[in-house]
Amino acid sequence: MEVTAEVLAEQARLAEADSGARPWRSWGPYLAERAWGTVREDYSEHGTAWDYFPHDHARSRTYRWNEDGMAGICDDRQTFCLALALWNGVDPILKERMFGLGGDGGNHGEDVKEYWWYEESTPTHSAMRWRYHYPQAAFPYDRLVAVNALRRRDEPEYELVDTGVFAEDRFWAVTVDYAKAAPTDVCVRITVANRGPEAATLHVLPTLWFRNTWSWGLPGRDAVPRLAADGDNRLVGSHWVLGDLVLEGDGAPTPLLCDNESNAQRLWGLAGGSRYPKDGINDHVVQGAATVNPARVGTKGALHYVLEVPARSSATIRLRLCAVAPPGGPRRPAPRLDLGADHDAVFAARSAEADAFFAALTPAGASADEASVLRQAIAGLMWGKQFYHFDVRQWLDGDPGSPTPPAGRRHGRNSAWRHMTNFDVISMPDPWEYPWFAAWDLAFHCVTLARVDPAFAKAQLLLLLREWYMHPNGQIPAYEWAFGDVNPPVHAWAALRVFEIDGGRDVDFLARAMHKLLLNFTWWVNRKDVTGNNVFEGGFLGLDNVGPFDRSAALPVAGVLEQSDGTGWMAMYALNLLDMALTLAVHAPAYEDIATKFFEHFAYIASAAYEQGLWDAEDAFFYDVLRLPDGSKVPLKVRSVVGLLPLAATASMSSHVVNRLPELSLRLRWFLQNRPEYGLVVGTRRRAGDGRQQRLLAMVAPEQLVRMLSRMFDETEFLSPYGLRTLSRQHLDKPFTVSLGGQEFTVGYEPAESTSGLFGGNSNWRGPIWLPTNFLLIGALREFGAFFGDDLLVEYPTGSGVRLPLAAIADDLSRRVIGLFTRDRTGRRAIYGACELFQTHPDWRDLIVFPEYFHGDNGAGLGAWHQTGWTALVADLILTMGRD
Repeated sequence: MEVTAEVLAEQARLAEADSGARPWRSWGPYLAERAWGTVREDYSEHGTAWDYFPHDHARSRTYRWNEDGMAGICDDRQTFCLALALWNGVDPILKERMFGLGGDGGNHGEDVKEYWWYEESTPTHSAMRWRYHYPQAAFPYDRLVAVNALRRRDEPEYELVDTGVFAEDRFWAVTVDYAKAAPTDVCVRITVANRGPEAATLHVLPTLWFRNTWSWGLPGRDAVPRLAADGDNRLVGSHWVLGDLVLEGDGAPTPLLCDNESNAQRLWGLAGGSRYPKDGINDHVVQGAATVNPARVGTKGALHYVLEVPARSSATIRLRLCAVAPPGGPRRPAPRLDLGADHDAVFAARSAEADAFFAALTPAGASADEASVLRQAIAGLMWGKQFYHFDVRQWLDGDPGSPTPPAGRRHGRNSAWRHMTNFDVISMPDPWEYPWFAAWDLAFHCVTLARVDPAFAKAQLLLLLREWYMHPNGQIPAYEWAFGDVNPPVHAWAALRVFEIDGGRDVDFLARAMHKLLLNFTWWVNRKDVTGNNVFEGGFLGLDNVGPFDRSAALPVAGVLEQSDGTGWMAMYALNLLDMALTLAVHAPAYEDIATKFFEHFAYIASAAYEQGLWDAEDAFFYDVLRLPDGSKVPLKVRSVVGLLPLAATASMSSHVVNRLPELSLRLRWFLQNRPEYGLVVGTRRRAGDGRQQRLLAMVAPEQLVRMLSRMFDETEFLSPYGLRTLSRQHLDKPFTVSLGGQEFTVGYEPAESTSGLFGGNSNWRGPIWLPTNFLLIGALREFGAFFGDDLLVEYPTGSGVRLPLAAIADDLSRRVIGLFTRDRTGRRAIYGACELFQTHPDWRDLIVFPEYFHGDNGAGLGAWHQTGWTALVADLILTMGRD
């Protein structure tokens, strides 16, 4: 593609941001979609977050740690927030945030009950677009709650589309576009389209407020910022850190001001600190109450537009938000902002530059549909970045200006993580259902992020390894519901991938990551290998209910659960650190010793999987094994992704690399001569096309590999039209059952939502398709394929009689996964299942969501619908297919 000024513009902004020349990332979509129902806002005795701070409190109660809103942006310290509020004239409350059910309210756990999409975002957020469909009839809050409460786990979730509120197209299609004129000068365009058959009225309230940092009684943090109306179409704010900023709109709105303070009277029947509390704008618009400040000052304000829109027509509001003066300067009248020709020119330029940026990114061989999926996947990743503030010590002890937390909290959730102090913009798994970082999710996010913003991806990986995140004992925090839970150790894998995507030059990044990962690897060895036999435990390891019982809870009988996935993860971890050491040893010979250590450690772990009985030679599969106190073993013969993940522990070493490191070469020669029993996992060699000797390091030798793949590629087991299932479909007719401690535990194939409450939440690893495990296994096939080339052909699908090289099979699996999102020959997208509105309606069918997981047989999207974090891996698959 021709390199034009438009193509280079976004790269130039990234370069300026990376160098510190101009802070293009300082303002962005860092406002969460949900802050209520989170651990940070939970000060209950027993950790009942959803009950302690429910949706009904959110409009009236001040958040302690961060804010939420719709289509929102803020600065990277969340000093100010700008978001959208709407009212259709009949709802009982303003639509200021997305509604959904908590963990106990949905029949499959937490579940948002609204429809919105992230259509656009460049890496610097210079151009962004957000889309929402808002019913014109009263939003059926009570009905959604009541019907879902009655539904069993074996029934589907009751969704907003099922209520009929979108019949006859009686909804508003609301689009919010942002375009940056400068790092702190943002043009905004809100377009509301009346899709219904009759004229309708919509109240639109772009809302600006300051995060409440002054109400908690903290010394030196009690200064209150000021927001005031300046005329009828402007809000002017002043903050001691941010300085002065202006929100200006066109037309003739009415400014409404209140305070970002809790309505203590409504919530608790107590006298409050403000006559015009946080819900003052809501009560004024919906009820006509005198709850906005007539002096037109406060800390929360909105420009209130009332739009009469004819049937099948639209209306547009122009706004601009700009920082106009630094803090501490002389007080001057705020300048007027250009909402005319310059506003138009900024949008035109940013739109053209975004088009050029994504056109340059998109492979030439990608279809238009794939290009759209790629662009929306990147948009979802960008919008998933959120400001995350959590001081665990402060949270446990409580604030001076608030009631003392219950004593039990000092020994409850996260009490061992008092060192953690988080105040960062972080890529979140899902902005509503999972609005908190998760360690292994983030690793996958960074692989795709590196395709467009490698500096941010590297910073994210290093962030979780910093001393105010990583536990002093070397554990990486898992997620806020339980920082001490154990996520799969994929951080090293992600660091290597990001390093390679970024061109393989930033050895300083690789070294910084490796130094901290050595601590984490040691934590794993010391804490998760109970018997010291090189096979590992780890608990649920992110796979929730994949086993017959909760792997994170106490076992039903005395013993130790030795896990195939835990052992596979650690073998992969050792290989990742070996790869890092080999790369760094070229620059610093001291890393040769580390390379030798991890070569040998990999051999010990991989061989132990066989010696300790995780490998079943008859079934050609890895299984978890329950080791009892008397030394006997109970194999848990569930054919699941647990037994496939050891395939991901594979790498190859070239004689070219080894020969450049003489001490490593000598040690490897000694090890292979004196420890021949490890030949199965490190002994496979072949000569590559360039004539150099290659050595395969893998948990499976060629014979075991072929036998395992025959199961993985069997359409009656793991292979589906849309990728690899998590559980063999043979467990549909042949569930696995084991009797332990007088109880029976069963695993059956469940292709959709879980019917078991074993682990809770809405996750299900008993059959559906998940992007992260598919991505890892596709990567493993590419690694094996690069080693064996066309010398190893495997039947694919099993029983078809067609034999293909592993690289071709990896391509086909990639196409199957991509096919979840793209239209098939009939024009339908698998992710939208049988919902005709999403499949055929022109207003819905090309708006893409990125679900948490997918139906194992038909590919329908399930779980969280905005888990673009790791589901955005589809973008990497599109880019890899196009490059190859």
